[in-house]
Formats: sequence, structure tokens, C-alpha cells
Amino acid sequence: MDFRRSEPENLEREHGLDLKLLHPWPGLATPFRGAWCVLRPGDVTDRHQHREQELFIAMSGRAKVVVGEETHVLEAGDLALMPGSVDHHILNPHDEDFSYYAIWWDGVMAEEYLA
Repeated sequence: MDFRRSEPENLEREHGLDLKLLHPWPGLATPFRGAWCVLRPGDVTDRHQHREQELFIAMSGRAKVVVGEETHVLEAGDLALMPGSVDHHILNPHDEDFSYYAIWWDGVMAEEYLA
């Protein structure tokens, strides 16, 4: 068994939020990647798109997810699945942190895992 802690004191500021890549790590092969993410009050992530699909698992707080031209509220306990190649970003207009776990994957990662 191996544990990786969220280590909130070791989050790094990137792409408009605080985050820490939690997997993979040396010795662990997975067909996906994942990061612990925290949007502080007033944070807005960079608007972006990528080929990978991405799943957000909301852990605490609430935020707004903008996908294309649509805006959705995401709250603790919710899941949001981003299709690949679609513009999206997240904003936290609230007075508390919004924490979520992001997992992303695509065919290339799966092929690397299976190789």
C-alpha cells in the first residue's frame, strides 16, 4: 500500500489556482493523471482546452464551471465530466475555498499504460 497526501501547504500556483499533481508517481503506472486543486475566493482558472477528457470531483465548497458558453454550478459531492477539445474554465465567486480532484485521460495515456 502507498499513500499520497494532499499536502495543502505544498500546493503550487499554476493556471489561476493552487494545485498539486498527485499521480502518477515513480513506480505507479496509470492510464490517467490526477491533481488536487483549490480555487481560492475570487480565483478564475485559465480558459483552455486539451485533447484529454477531464473529470472534476468536487470535494468542498462551490464554484462555477464554464464549458463553452454554458455555466454550471459545481458543489461538494458533484462530478463534472469535460469532453476533450472544449473550452472550459472554473471560477470561484464565493467567500470560501473550492477544492476538487481533477482526473484526465486520453487514448495516448491508455496506450502508454498498456505498452
